Amino acid sequence: MTQVDRRARRRQETIEEILDIAEAIMTEEGVNGLSLAEVARRLGVQPPSLYKYFPSLMAVFDALFKRGQLANLAIMRGAMETAEPGLPSVVAGLTASCTWAMSHQALTQLMWWRPVPSFEPSAEAFAPSIEMVEVQRAALREAVKLGQLGPGAAKEEGVYAVSIFCIGSLTQAMANEPELPWGKGRFSPLFPRLMALLPALYPPPKANTSK
Repeated sequence: MTQVDRRARRRQETIEEILDIAEAIMTEEGVNGLSLAEVARRLGVQPPSLYKYFPSLMAVFDALFKRGQLANLAIMRGAMETAEPGLPSVVAGLTASCTWAMSHQALTQLMWWRPVPSFEPSAEAFAPSIEMVEVQRAALREAVKLGQLGPGAAKEEGVYAVSIFCIGSLTQAMANEPELPWGKGRFSPLFPRLMALLPALYPPPKANTSK
C-alpha cells in the first residue's frame, strides 16, 4: 500500500469516526443538538480541524443523510430479495426498513422528517431515497402482475399509500414508544394489518368480476 493509499484510508477512517460521533450526539441531544464544536471536543481536536473533512455543519448533516439512506436501502433490498415476490416482498422490505429505523432514530428523523429546517439534502445524498422508492414501485408492479393487487397500486398513489402506512406507524412508535423495538407495543404491530388492507384499496381484477 502506497503512502497516498494509507493517507486516503486514514482520511476515510476519520470521516467515519466523525459521523459516528455526530450520530451519537444527535441520539443524545436531538438532531438539532448537533454542533461542530461538540464533535471536535469528542474527537479530541480543535473545531477548525474538522473543516479538512467537512466545510460546514450542513455538510455533516448531508453525509449523515446519505449514510442513513444507503444503510436503509441495503436493509430493505436484502429483505425483499429473500421474500416471495410481489406484496410479500413489499411487506418484508418495509418491515426491515422500519426495524432498522427504530434502532437508528436520530438518523431516521433526519432522513424522513425535517428537524433541521435549514437543511436540504444534496442530489447525491438524496439519490438512495429515490432508488428506494423505485425498488418499492417495482415490487408493487410485480404484485399487480401476479394478480395480488389491482393496477392502481403501481401508480404514484399506491406508493404514497404504502409510505403512509409505513411512516405513519413509525411516527407513532417513535413518538410514543421510542424505547421499544419494531413489532412491540401499541403501534408498530398494526403495520402488517395495515398492509393487508392494500388488496381492498386496490382490488385485483378477479375481485371485480361478476359472479
